[in-house]
Amino acid sequence: MPQEQYPHRSTMQTSEGPQVYKVGIYGWRKRCLYFFVLLLMILILVNLAMTIWILKVMNFTIDGMGNLRITEKGLKLEGDSEFLKPLYAKEIRSRPGNPLYFQSARNVTVNILNEKTKVLTRLVTGPQAVEAHSQKFEVKTLSGKLLFSADDNEVVVGAERLRVLGAEGTVFPKSIETPNVRADPFKELRLESPTRALVMEAPRGIEINAEAGSLKATCRTELRLESKDGEITLNSAKIKLPNLPQGSSSSAGSRQKIYELCVCPNGRLFLSQAGSGSTCQINTSVCL
Repeated sequence: MPQEQYPHRSTMQTSEGPQVYKVGIYGWRKRCLYFFVLLLMILILVNLAMTIWILKVMNFTIDGMGNLRITEKGLKLEGDSEFLKPLYAKEIRSRPGNPLYFQSARNVTVNILNEKTKVLTRLVTGPQAVEAHSQKFEVKTLSGKLLFSADDNEVVVGAERLRVLGAEGTVFPKSIETPNVRADPFKELRLESPTRALVMEAPRGIEINAEAGSLKATCRTELRLESKDGEITLNSAKIKLPNLPQGSSSSAGSRQKIYELCVCPNGRLFLSQAGSGSTCQINTSVCL
């Protein structure tokens, strides 16, 4: 049987001739391939157009992008700039002749950190106050002279004159140490303690001087002038003590206007009508 079939196949091949097999993509596959190639070209053109549009809108150039320019000294920003995340820079400065503004909807905080990222100094400017957190706060002039200094121990004012412009003056809950307290020209100086005592002490004396006006000292209970080792001098053309008590007159009908100043053993002063001799002994009842 096989021997009979072999000659039959050979004859069929010789009678039909050699078969030709076509190589390639034909029919609907070819049309789909052309469609995908055309779609890819369209996407490439759209992507290229979008890239060119973004470069145009963002103002991309060789020197930078938009308001940002790359120079030899660093980055240069022109106009308003907004940073949504932290900005790390060695130096931030404005253009020559223009101010530098830091604007925020809430607080502006400047921190100084050490190698371990621990905050050493902090400056916070907020809507309610400006806060500075540091070991010491100093204000100096351009020449380096200290104007103001504050730390945990003391507050130093280095200016030649300290002026307080408040209408209510200056309140010191505790003591104050100063070599000179002086008012502005043609202004009065008032040292007042509404509810407590007012004490002035100095190791080498206290000088109270009013060159162009009067001097007034008022208190509710007692006014004491005390000198332990020296003396108290009242040097004036007129010394008046208008509210001193007067002793009883020795003669009922006397209209004498001359009085004698007497001193009690406890230091109290009183007036006694003058006579040919001292009348202080007669009016000692005032000292009781």
